[in-house]
Amino acid sequence: MTPPASLHLSDPALVCKLTKSLYGLRQASRQWNFKLTVTLTIKGFIQSKSDYALFTRGSLTGFTIVLTYVDDLILVGNNLSEITQLKSLLHNKFGIKNLGPLRFFLGFEITRYSKGISLNQRKYALDLLQDTGLLAFKPLSTPMDYSLTLSMVVGSSIPDASIYRRLLGRLVYLTNSRPDISFVVSKLSQFLSQSSSIHLQVVLRVLWYIKGNPTQGLFFPTQSSLHLTSFFDSNWGACPDTRRSVTGFCFFLGFALVSWKSKKQTTISRSSFEVEYRALAQASCEAQWPIYLLQDFGISLT
Repeated sequence: MTPPASLHLSDPALVCKLTKSLYGLRQASRQWNFKLTVTLTIKGFIQSKSDYALFTRGSLTGFTIVLTYVDDLILVGNNLSEITQLKSLLHNKFGIKNLGPLRFFLGFEITRYSKGISLNQRKYALDLLQDTGLLAFKPLSTPMDYSLTLSMVVGSSIPDASIYRRLLGRLVYLTNSRPDISFVVSKLSQFLSQSSSIHLQVVLRVLWYIKGNPTQGLFFPTQSSLHLTSFFDSNWGACPDTRRSVTGFCFFLGFALVSWKSKKQTTISRSSFEVEYRALAQASCEAQWPIYLLQDFGISLT
């Protein structure tokens, strides 16, 4: 870091020592978000109440969307001139770098086709397999043996539990585009504090399953209705350690999968009937989130 022009040093070879970086300040990210929010709000954007990273602006000439993640922004709209003006504003205000059409974002690869948009984490999955040395292994057709009952007491303890935690943490991020592994990753996440060799074997099996199709992801067709559909199910007393049940649900907007989750229920149910009602209640609550998001886009659902 070179000294500012206002400082007059006896030796021109001297430099200033940086004692605290901007990102080290606790209020840095908050101030950045506040300044960005104020800038977009002044220009007519409305911050979503269901997702504070989402900003929308509708006008007679078009509809523009801004999605933020710290200092990374995605601009979407149906009026190219409005997007160009917004880019110019942000560049004058913050000095942004325009990366062109969206192709890669936070590990996600986006590809456009005539029939829709594909989203996957191919590079992230291949890097995960490369780091674990499993690229040359034979792939498997299922992420786990569903007849296997996992609990705290099965298997022997592993010498380095950090390997299990690190692999599982990377798999958790991969579930953002791979709903097919959400259940097993959610199941394995329950044993972070007491992982065993059996749990590690299941993690490796998930990686072998990913090896079979690392490009698998989500597809959003252009020709699809805006009808929101939900599917839910539950498994009564699935956890042998706590006897709590597992709820799973997913939401489709037309033919596109937009939300999913597999999670253990917070209380113990005394009957399968009670389990199903708890799953229905949880899915009904989760349905409010996509409904509110669609309202931000000017789409009303009955």
